[in-house]
Amino acid sequence: MKTPPIGPIRVGLLGIGTVGGGTYEVLKRNAAEIRRRAGRDIEITVVADLDVERACRLVGPGVAVVGDAREVIARPDIDIVVELIGGYGIARTLVLEAIAAGKHVVTANKALLAVHGTEIFEAARERGVMVAFEAAVAGGIPIIKALREGLTANRIQWIAGIINGTTNFILSEMRDKGLDFDVVLKEAQRLGYAEADPTFDIEGVDAAHKATIMSAIAFGVPVQFNKAHVEGITKLQAADIEYAEQLGYRIKLLGITRRRDDLGGIELRVHPTLVPAKRLIANVEGAMNAVVVQGDAVGTTLYYGKGAGAEPTASAVVADLVDIARLHTADPDHRVPHLAFQPDALASTPILPMDKVRTAFYLRLRVADQTGVLASLTRILADAEISIDAMLQREAGEGEGQTDLIILTHDTEEGGMNAALAQMQGLPTVLAPIVKIRKEELA
Repeated sequence: MKTPPIGPIRVGLLGIGTVGGGTYEVLKRNAAEIRRRAGRDIEITVVADLDVERACRLVGPGVAVVGDAREVIARPDIDIVVELIGGYGIARTLVLEAIAAGKHVVTANKALLAVHGTEIFEAARERGVMVAFEAAVAGGIPIIKALREGLTANRIQWIAGIINGTTNFILSEMRDKGLDFDVVLKEAQRLGYAEADPTFDIEGVDAAHKATIMSAIAFGVPVQFNKAHVEGITKLQAADIEYAEQLGYRIKLLGITRRRDDLGGIELRVHPTLVPAKRLIANVEGAMNAVVVQGDAVGTTLYYGKGAGAEPTASAVVADLVDIARLHTADPDHRVPHLAFQPDALASTPILPMDKVRTAFYLRLRVADQTGVLASLTRILADAEISIDAMLQREAGEGEGQTDLIILTHDTEEGGMNAALAQMQGLPTVLAPIVKIRKEELA
């Protein structure tokens, strides 16, 4: 017996900027393929944007365009609201209002979920609707689905990701051309890889939003962005990238989250990191993203692709729309939980303070070129039970009287390293602030 046709899923789009425009185009271009997968049509029937005239030009006469997002939420024929406005403010209000109105929500807003995710997911659970957010982390890479579903048999041990294309482009250019950060940032802005105000990217905040979301899904804990340790790339120098290369490493801005059973906690941190050049993730260049996930059963898995852009991000938005089209009539208790674990099974495992994190370190010291300097430094490290893995010393130029000393350590606690560095910095033969960059083997 032939199944009667099912009506379309109707979508209201809040914001038709870069990603919104890409979403509209992908849905239109691949409508037949999407219908075959979803079992029904998915149609954007109304768009809200402050620039109504521009929005009308983008979507043509077949789609209603309004200037007030609340008009979209209030329409009874809308099944799914797609929030692509961004930010913490009005986006939070609109998402909560859409949930209260019984609408499913799709969002690419990592900042919103990293800060207010617990509130939003609880509201959705109480109302029996879905909040889908694949596009919030790593653009077109389906890392959220992999963590929530594909790796569900695993006890995730750690995640490390290049999850901000702007910073990866800058670091790639610094390494390739030997230029300092400020020079490359200006070039990145000229080419459109960096915003006019790139603060969230270059200070690591954007990556920390995404790492927070992945950590919550991987370990079944509430989102806790305020507990993340965040460092950007603004203080990196071309010299450190060159020294790292000589030692067989590359410097990447990584978002890292790790289960620490020995301390009963979770590491959640974003910072520049030395990675062995032979690792696949060390060879991710330009504006590309990559995420490495270590599970106890599957071992190491790598997810690579475009982390931003109109259509890569739209790919993730449309995938979420298809998921909701398939599941929106299902019993809410039978859907995949927002954070992969059942809501009443979320753990209260704490995020560890940074001084409890264990990692190896790269140290660059500008020291006087005289006898006894190295002995004084190694004695401080030995007293702190910090062992040295490798050293590199640049020959002092004629008449310079000072040189760079590079030390790689084995794993040690951050707190102990900081105490040792304070002693080293106090030596009269250490002539400049010591550069400290963390090092991860990711093996």
